[in-house]
Order: sequence, then C-alpha cells, then structure tokens
Amino acid sequence: MHPILRRGALAVSFATIAIGAHAQAQAPAQAQSPAVRSEKNISLELANQIAAATVAACAANGYSVAATVVDRAGVVRAIQRADNAGAHTIAASERKAWTSASAKAPTLAMMENAQKNPGAANLVNIPGFLLLGGGVPVKAGNEVIGAVGVGGAPGGHLDEQCANAGIDKVKAQLG
Repeated sequence: MHPILRRGALAVSFATIAIGAHAQAQAPAQAQSPAVRSEKNISLELANQIAAATVAACAANGYSVAATVVDRAGVVRAIQRADNAGAHTIAASERKAWTSASAKAPTLAMMENAQKNPGAANLVNIPGFLLLGGGVPVKAGNEVIGAVGVGGAPGGHLDEQCANAGIDKVKAQLG
C-alpha cells in the first residue's frame, strides 16, 4: 500500500474510534451501566446519634434498654446498652433492628399481622426474624436506609416508642 494511502487509512481509523468513543461518552449514564445502583445508607455518626437518643428516651421513662442501629442491609452500625439493662437486651435489639431493616417495616406491625393473618404466621420461622415490637425502619424520604431495634422496656410497644423518639431526634438530618 502506498505510504500516503496508508496514512489516510490510519487517519480514518483513528477518526472512527474517536467518534465512537465520543458518542459513547455522550450516552446517558444509566444506558452505560444499568446494573450499577446508587443507594442511600446510614452513616456511623447518624447511627450513633440514633442509638444514644433512643437509650436516652427510654431512660427518661425509667427503662434500661439496649438499642442497636443497623444499615440498610441489616449490618450492625451502632449499639448502646444502658446501665442495668439485661444481657438479653443486646441480642433482642439487634434481631428487631435486622428484622425491621430486612422487611422495611416496624416489627410491632409485623407481629400483629402475623397474629391476625394465617398467611403471615410463618414469618416467625424465618431464621433471625424477631416479631416483637421495638424494631423501626429509619428512612431518608421514602427510602429505608437502616433500622433501630430496642430491647428491655416492659413491652414491645414501649420499645417502639423509644425507637421512634430516637429517630425523631435526628429527623432534620434525614431529609
């Protein structure tokens, strides 16, 4: 091939590659990677704030509890256990938080549903699920970014009240 023709062919090849790369760069990001997702999640700082506010809310009512905060996948981010809280309260709070994050629902509502609805009664057989009141999802807008679980108050409804109080303390940060 003549040297001038060879340079021309190379120039056309490079131009074609450059145009293709430019077109690909201009495509919407979703079209390039539909399998890649972006998700909100709870930070360590926020998890610690929720745990502390939750334990304080229960202490104000005379309850010694443990509070566990998990991220959106149910992985523990923070645990606080009040003085005089029973040893079992840590495990109970973690299971409630995990159950709530997994189901994206309050555990008290899940428990009541399982008691009333025979089709939901088998939820108690899911390994790790704890259908007792005290697990509450933490939401940023409508997206569940984690959950808090409380164990140790004299009733799951009281555990849930403390969890809600802890979340309310950081509501402005949740957007």
